[in-house]
Amino acid sequence: MKVNGKPYRTIWLGPDGKGVEIIDQTKFPHRFEIVRLKTVDDAAHAIKDMLVRGAPLIGATAAYGMALAMRADASDAGLERAYDRLYATRPTAVNLRWALDEMMRVLRPLGTQARAVAAYKRAAEICDEDVEINKAIGRHGLGIIRDIAERKAGERVNVLTHCNAGWLATVDWGTATAPIYMAHEAGIDIHVWVDETRPRNQGASLTAWELNQHGVPHTIIPDNTGGHLMQHGMVDLAIVGTDRTTANGDVANKIGTYLKALAAHDNNVPFYVALPSPTIDFGLHDGVREIPIEQRSGDEVAKMTGRTADGVIATVTIIPDGSPVANYAFDVTPARLVTGLITERGVIAANREAIRKAFPERG
Repeated sequence: MKVNGKPYRTIWLGPDGKGVEIIDQTKFPHRFEIVRLKTVDDAAHAIKDMLVRGAPLIGATAAYGMALAMRADASDAGLERAYDRLYATRPTAVNLRWALDEMMRVLRPLGTQARAVAAYKRAAEICDEDVEINKAIGRHGLGIIRDIAERKAGERVNVLTHCNAGWLATVDWGTATAPIYMAHEAGIDIHVWVDETRPRNQGASLTAWELNQHGVPHTIIPDNTGGHLMQHGMVDLAIVGTDRTTANGDVANKIGTYLKALAAHDNNVPFYVALPSPTIDFGLHDGVREIPIEQRSGDEVAKMTGRTADGVIATVTIIPDGSPVANYAFDVTPARLVTGLITERGVIAANREAIRKAFPERG
């Protein structure tokens, strides 16, 4: 996708072919900054402190983190240390484990002299594969949007999103946004309701930013507005992303997704989840009980960062001193509330049989 007209991915090799460069997403929406990762610790910091976020991008960054580690220490002990260091950063997004396991599959059989080159090669392949997966998700999701546009005789199609499942959450294109971008480019009159997505405001600061860059009509709304819009026929469909989906179709996504799914179900609004297959955890079968839910710092709830009237970017506290905070980063939407899963192999039902049939090599 493009930033100020220039094509970017969210992660790429630097000019020397060794260091890795990323877009620092903690600086959005007021600054666009690029950060260079030189070590596995840099990669771990970028994942844990959310300079990069979104399940596919977390996986890609972890893969390059392994490559950076192999430059410094390609021994068996170094390989295990790098895996453990990166795996500990974010517990919910299954793409992290998938990417690290894939890197171990490639690197463990090799001698130490060959590991660094092989690591960079496989990390680059994981990035390219993610882009192609997201393009395919976009094409399949475009069919859903096109059908709605035809039923509405060309009237505007209104899509509700939650959090950021855009190109900033992946290597390029995004998951939930890929169908939106393709619909926009196909000339379909499309508009996006962008949940602000507290805490961290990934909708207001990330999704809105990238939709702005791409020229897609959108409106930022408070998180609690979606149900009202649905009641009044102002939402044609919801499309969200996911950080982990179980073998039976339960979906873990940014906190608040479950509430949107309940409102959609009550108002007969289609609720779709866009996901690449590495996000499916075939070892889990009950999302509510089995998916680990990350609990993050209370500062993400207690503080907000913004730009003041005189242009200064400042962080302020918005709660009373001494009030405790709970910050659950994700919730789980049961499969029964999901209209369909938009995958790289088509739109499938959110159930065990359909998922196994679509991805027989994984199940």
